[in-house]
Amino acid sequence: MSESGTGKLNLSELEGLIRSGQIDTVMTVFPDLYGRLVGKRITGHFFLEEIATDGMHCCDYLLACDMEMDPVAGYDFASWQRGYGDVLARPDLTTLRRAAWLEGTAVVFCDLFHEHDHSPVSVAPRTILQRQRERAAALGYVAKSASELEFFLLRESYEEAERKHFAGLTPFGRYVEDYHILQGAREEPIVGAIRRAMDASAVPVEFSKGEWGPGQHEINLRYGEVVEMADRHVLYKEAAKQIASAHGSALTFMAKFDEALAGNSFHLHMSLWSKDGDDPIFVGDRPLSGSSVASSDQFRWYLGGLLAHARECMLLFAPNVNSYKRYVAGSFAPTRIAWSYDNRTVGFRLVGKGASLRAECRVPGGDANPYLVKAIALAAGLDGIERKIEPPEQFRGDAYQAGDLPTVPLSLDESLREFRGSAWVRSVLGDDVVAHYAHFAEVELDKFSRTVTTWERRRFMERG
Repeated sequence: MSESGTGKLNLSELEGLIRSGQIDTVMTVFPDLYGRLVGKRITGHFFLEEIATDGMHCCDYLLACDMEMDPVAGYDFASWQRGYGDVLARPDLTTLRRAAWLEGTAVVFCDLFHEHDHSPVSVAPRTILQRQRERAAALGYVAKSASELEFFLLRESYEEAERKHFAGLTPFGRYVEDYHILQGAREEPIVGAIRRAMDASAVPVEFSKGEWGPGQHEINLRYGEVVEMADRHVLYKEAAKQIASAHGSALTFMAKFDEALAGNSFHLHMSLWSKDGDDPIFVGDRPLSGSSVASSDQFRWYLGGLLAHARECMLLFAPNVNSYKRYVAGSFAPTRIAWSYDNRTVGFRLVGKGASLRAECRVPGGDANPYLVKAIALAAGLDGIERKIEPPEQFRGDAYQAGDLPTVPLSLDESLREFRGSAWVRSVLGDDVVAHYAHFAEVELDKFSRTVTTWERRRFMERG
């Protein structure tokens, strides 16, 4: 069914817009390992004639390279030895929508398949999440989620930031502007443009607000089905950067943009619903352990799974070296694994009640790949339900000061050990996926270990 008026399109509507000249380009995209959108801009008439039904081809190195697009040795999926062939990218026409921030443009997400047998590419982020969605469906559930993402808005453009070697950059605000309407008005030409463009691109927005840093903002996206929500998440990040750039500014979702400032979080909200998507499964009348929160058994076990597997999930929650610099006590980023109702010092904050009851996972940073975060969190919750894992009692107080609580892994290599050594992770993701993303982390660690930083030069060049 068409969702005209919201930015969502069906193929017939797209054809009409192309024939009338209102749309001439279709961005045909998929997420890479970092969650960036890669793909092609395809002329409207060629998309209709060929791509909509047959798909397009892209080099498989896009799922086996690093941030700099370097082909990286050591992946089984793609390599020089394998010749870096093609994958088949087939448009998921249910994702077709306007890219309202660009003139005459629509966008559609693709799923990836092997060229030789047309089987799904198991290491593709969208495939990984779809498999957990299928697992939920087999248990009789529909997973819905929402994303809260924070970013810093800067006065420099991306090009100016590079000329400054990404140091000494100027946040758009001069002071912490958490909930401030006054300072928010000064940034509204950019932040407001993002909100309006997203709403017009079938990425419904609830609100924006100043965050706990100068020039820091949060835009909350309306919840939806879990794969659809991941698509919205990455489309929003892409559009936000493009819109800021068009205004001569830059914005960053880095987990820790500046050691003196707050980090950028990605707070994940997720809930389970009946197979038809109408009835929330977490509604119940049994108090959770150590609290007055009423929920169903499924919610209690779901929460137990999240807590039981939190450390094993961390490689996907915090995928690079910078991610771990966000976990600082007293910074609103969690350092310990616990749950509590409406307590922002814990890793898993329960919010809502009745039909809106859900667990807010506060651990991932703004740099995390949402397909992987949602996949592993859903897998953990479902394992909790299947094995009836009981959560510990509710934590009360300041979790930063609670020395008896388990900590989140505080480095990428620690998370890598947890991830690689987990029999549970292998059982839900598969050996090939574990090997692929473990190698991804190894590459990040290796490249960082050989890099001389500005901090090192400042510390040792003269006085060392």
